[in-house]
Amino acid sequence: MDWVRKFVEPVDMTEGTPWKKIVLFAVPMLVGNIAQQLYNTVDSVVVGNYVGDNALAAVGSAGPILNLLIVLFIGISVGAGIMVSQYFGAREREKLSATIGNCITLTGIATLFVMVAASLVARPLLELLDTPESIIDWCHSYLLILFIGVGGLAFYNILSGVLRGLGDSMSALAYLLVSTVINIVLDLLFVAKLGMGVDGVALATVIAQAISALLCLLRLMKMKELFDLKLCYMKLKKKYTGKIIRLGLPSGVTQAIFSMAMIVVQSLTNSFGEMFIAANVIVMRVDGFAMMPNFSFGTAMTTYAGQNVGARREDRVDQGAKQGTLIAVGISAVITSLILVFGKALMGIFTGTPELVELSRNMMGILAVGYIAMAVTQSLSGVMRGAGDTMTPMWISIVTTIFIRVPIAYGISFLTRTPELPAGRQECIFISLLASWLIGALITFIFYKRGKWKNREV
Repeated sequence: MDWVRKFVEPVDMTEGTPWKKIVLFAVPMLVGNIAQQLYNTVDSVVVGNYVGDNALAAVGSAGPILNLLIVLFIGISVGAGIMVSQYFGAREREKLSATIGNCITLTGIATLFVMVAASLVARPLLELLDTPESIIDWCHSYLLILFIGVGGLAFYNILSGVLRGLGDSMSALAYLLVSTVINIVLDLLFVAKLGMGVDGVALATVIAQAISALLCLLRLMKMKELFDLKLCYMKLKKKYTGKIIRLGLPSGVTQAIFSMAMIVVQSLTNSFGEMFIAANVIVMRVDGFAMMPNFSFGTAMTTYAGQNVGARREDRVDQGAKQGTLIAVGISAVITSLILVFGKALMGIFTGTPELVELSRNMMGILAVGYIAMAVTQSLSGVMRGAGDTMTPMWISIVTTIFIRVPIAYGISFLTRTPELPAGRQECIFISLLASWLIGALITFIFYKRGKWKNREV
């Protein structure tokens, strides 16, 4: 059983061949991210096949609002992950223990805030977005259940981030796979058997996420050889909470801005009607899987850079950045080819409506090449974050989202309006997204090469 123990123990990325360490860390996390994406995808497949296309549109329309209102957790997760990886690399047990303890307390506070605030503003936001009357009640009910049970989502994502910062991506993967299976079983039980509709999908997700969060906590409690999980370390201290917020705030702000932009774009999407809303949901679900390798390598690069910066192995950072980025680009090129060849079959999983399948495939074809660009963006941004420079990726995201995507989307929509197309061409939604990805990759590469991120310290 020695090989099993070696496979699941934390990965020290300060020694050995960089690309092998990155891949060893990224692969199980990729499988985990795919499993994470299955939460939303299974929800969409079950709803689309057992309830209908309007219910599918309802689940998708709720997505941007959900993403906007959970940005607090993203900020805490990123900040804690960077600190954990660096303190782990530096072998500073006291600081590592205090960081993890403060992270848990901050998550609890953020959870209570989101439960109350998000539940109150969900309906007004849906109305603000001109969500069609045919789906708004479903959207609101779906969001309300998710926000009331948001604790599972919060603690899993943050505690799994801590585990990854410690080099343990396998445990987070195992727990996620367990909860994914539970989510699928409960989806089928609540929706297909009990006829609970959209509410059943949301309830299944909440229960499954709570189980995964509990498993992560139990795993951390057993890692006594690395840090101490005691009540005294959970008392908030300015030194650690300040660093968590300082490092995590840019990522939280980035996600908030991205989510707000998505809400703005969602308003434009809603103007095209229920059919296009449903097509957008399908494309975004496939997009979620296509983007997983990029996100996985981005996170792996953050941990890799963090550990090596903490260990004062700056020479390994550049080497690993080049190797990891090239591998990510190669994988994304393969994914792009598969999407272009098998696009129609992929879309057919979600619905049996031929018009919806064709519309989804056409929109997906616009995005496909962009995944190669995102491989560059995510990998190099991950390196900069791991080194402690979270501001540069934030500003790049702001520029590409606010000043590129939104204007292009609305500009194309306005310029292509005709009596037959009063809202303009539907393609504007995805052309604008592709443009933001391509420009973002170029800007990220330029700032990485400038090298100012090398001078940042936690």
